[in-house]
Amino acid sequence: MTNMSRARVARRIAAGAAYGGGGVGLVGAAAVGLVLAEVQMAKRHVGNGTDNHVPTAEGLYGLSYSVPGEPPLRMTLLGDSTAAGQGVHRAGQTPGALLASGLSAVAERPVDLRNVALPGAQSDELDRQVALVLASPFPAPDVCVIMVGANDVTHRMPPTRSVRHLSAAVRRLRTAGAEVVVGTCPDLGTIELVQQPLRWLARRASRQLAAAQTIGVIEQGGRTVSLGDLLGPEFAANPRELFGPDNYHPSAEGYATASMALLPTVCAALGLWPADEERPDVSRREGFLPVARAAAEAAAEAGTEVTAAMPTGPRGPWALLKRRRRRRVTEPEPTTEPSTQPS
Repeated sequence: MTNMSRARVARRIAAGAAYGGGGVGLVGAAAVGLVLAEVQMAKRHVGNGTDNHVPTAEGLYGLSYSVPGEPPLRMTLLGDSTAAGQGVHRAGQTPGALLASGLSAVAERPVDLRNVALPGAQSDELDRQVALVLASPFPAPDVCVIMVGANDVTHRMPPTRSVRHLSAAVRRLRTAGAEVVVGTCPDLGTIELVQQPLRWLARRASRQLAAAQTIGVIEQGGRTVSLGDLLGPEFAANPRELFGPDNYHPSAEGYATASMALLPTVCAALGLWPADEERPDVSRREGFLPVARAAAEAAAEAGTEVTAAMPTGPRGPWALLKRRRRRRVTEPEPTTEPSTQPS
């Protein structure tokens, strides 16, 4: 599918989500059913992965940057197992810990991390997670990172419904004053144990949903980063880490790769990225595009950021597409593991 075709489909899905439609499908139900059957066969091949343990990474990072009277930055993760960090053994290997540590280093301020993500969650779980965040006695987060979508595809949630729930979550968080960065649906076509042509169908469904998610998020004032096939090499190298109860377990290296892609956008959302990198770099194929086209291009290239730009144009809203230089993230040292005390 070309980017232009993907843009048209994404626009239809996003419009259906906004206006209550539900009839726009990603791929045929029978085809998706075949993908699910293939996934179940793959699960039996590598084992069922019954370890549900998720390391606890909540707390304060960057305590060495503490200044009396200056509160820490507040960051919250929402979404599915990828946001929760399922599949790794140490708290410092989770995306929350990696992002909090990286953000603290860039901002030179402590970061108070909270994580309400739930393994196996679909986008309709975001309503409950957002309620938990906003019911906190502490101020709203400065930034929220959402990673969701893979389970929507594997459980055949209608894409319009998926995008509607995600858009509503972004709107509520933005209304509360939080910046929002969404890591869009990863490319399920990277699962090596799903054979062709079903792998192609999984890739197509994943990318269509990622593009539609991008349109919905941008319309609500958030930013997106396409995770795409960033995790593919990790799946290929670590097949026994792949299938857990939620069908989606990146390795520690996979989480580090995703966090490197997300960190620059998280920092930019908070005004912490160098000003000279905020201007589009033509040599990196960055620029202003109609939002649907930007969404389709981002879905086709992992690590691409999309953020709102001009509200109107000859073909509707426009967005800025950026391919930011990634900043390496490292696992926090054991001496800087998070405090269990809330700030």
